[in-house]
Amino acid sequence: MQKVLVSLPDDLATRMKRMIPPRHRSRIIAKILEAEIAKREHALYQCACEVEADNNLNNEMDDWEATVSDGIEFESW
Repeated sequence: MQKVLVSLPDDLATRMKRMIPPRHRSRIIAKILEAEIAKREHALYQCACEVEADNNLNNEMDDWEATVSDGIEFESW
C-alpha cells in the first residue's frame, strides 16, 4: 500500500470531510480512481482496436516491414 499526496480544492476537501468518515476516505477515493482508470484503459483499448482494423494503415505498415532487416547490424558497445 502506498500513500499519495493529492491536492483538492478547499470546498471539495471540506465537503469530503463533512460527508465521508475518516476511515472510509481512502477506500472511496481508490474506488473512484479505479473506475476512472478502467474507463481510460477501455478507451485506449478501443483506439488500439480501431487502429488494428484500419486497412489503409495496415497496408502502409506492410511497407515498413521491408526496413526492419535493412542490413544494419546491432553493435553492442
